[in-house]
Amino acid sequence: MQRILFLSLLVPLLNFTTVQAQDTLKVNLQKFIDRGLERSGQVAYERNSVDMSENRVQQVKNQRILPRIEFNSQHGVVPGVKSEVEGLSKGEYYLDPNLENDWEDWGIFTRAEISAIQPVYSWGAINNAIAAAEAGARAAEFQFSAVTAEAEVQLFELYYSYLLAQEVERILVDAEDQVAQIERQIENMQEEGDPDLKEADVFKFEIFKTEFEVQREEVKQSVSSITRIWDYVMGDEQGIVYEPEESFLDPVAHDLQSYDYYQQMAVSNRPELKGVDAGIEAMDKSKDAVKAQQYPALFLGISGSYANTPNRPRQTNPFIINNTNYSSAAVGFGIRQNLNFRSIRNQLERADIEYNRVQDLKSALMDGIYLDLNEKYREASVADVKVNQIEEALSTARNWVRHEQLNYDIGFGDVEELLNAMQKELELRVELKQNVFDLNKKVAALYRVSGISVQQLSVN
Repeated sequence: MQRILFLSLLVPLLNFTTVQAQDTLKVNLQKFIDRGLERSGQVAYERNSVDMSENRVQQVKNQRILPRIEFNSQHGVVPGVKSEVEGLSKGEYYLDPNLENDWEDWGIFTRAEISAIQPVYSWGAINNAIAAAEAGARAAEFQFSAVTAEAEVQLFELYYSYLLAQEVERILVDAEDQVAQIERQIENMQEEGDPDLKEADVFKFEIFKTEFEVQREEVKQSVSSITRIWDYVMGDEQGIVYEPEESFLDPVAHDLQSYDYYQQMAVSNRPELKGVDAGIEAMDKSKDAVKAQQYPALFLGISGSYANTPNRPRQTNPFIINNTNYSSAAVGFGIRQNLNFRSIRNQLERADIEYNRVQDLKSALMDGIYLDLNEKYREASVADVKVNQIEEALSTARNWVRHEQLNYDIGFGDVEELLNAMQKELELRVELKQNVFDLNKKVAALYRVSGISVQQLSVN
């Protein structure tokens, strides 16, 4: 009976374990960033901006060939006409001054018209407008790259935040075992009436336990918060649970170069600078397009018209047109000139202001990049040193704990010293992981401000 009960409990447990294995998917940093970017609303918004700018380029290019071509048609029923003049042919009805409508004869009226204009010479206005639109499209693409790079950094931090939460949670589990072990030893000493046990040591231990419970709850809530953000970023399609491929938080592989190296990379690679350069080119071409409006543009005009109504005959005299039954066509050249020179002058002044504004934007952007790069380089350098120093301090703290534990086991230990050693080791273990996380974050920020993709850190 007991065996059957055991199996009845074991089978659901095995099924549960299998379902969990199918629903959990391990992802590395590269896949995590790719999926996060794919689901990012901000990145999708900027991608639409790029599509709109490319659409704008096509729209401007379409101005080169028949930018204006229209077709119109009208349809209806109209009465016919009748003449009382004997021998007058239908093609000469225009000669009868007493021509009347025939209200008993109705016919279908159809008229169609088509007209088109083809620019022949515009002093470079169209070509400059196309060049400006293409430069604007490149600026939009660089802006998209900048937004994507910023999103990559945020996803990078989120990925390592998850690992940090796992590490801290793991440290607290280890600490729980140590606290339980000390608590048992204190209880034994109290039962045995050990004179080495001081009341102050018991009070300090109780305070330590209380503070430890607070830290454990903080870590628990942090893990829950990060897990919720993970699930939101990765999505829960098909019930898949995503987890980091790594189990431990380690420093990212990097080799800190000189400041000049990162400065050179920033000037060469930052998409914001490339976008501003494209914007300057767009403004320059826009100015040339506006200047072309000062001169007359030559164009070719084409038009055709056709009307047909069976009961209203076409007239044979070409100077007499029956609006309900005729056909005509015309081709010719024309000149178009905007004579509002004040408006053109204002547009030129506005184009100059926009051009200078973008030039100033580049200077301001360069200032910001240099200041930001200097700060990020300093932070990354300090974080690198801090991790190494804390590792050494943690090694010392572990030796301290082992020393106090050994003394305690052989009866010469002090509870207070053991608690102090354990607390210090616990603090340093958490501090080390926190600083490893800070180091990874600072290096990623340094890469971002230098125009280097943080995804390079996943392949180093």
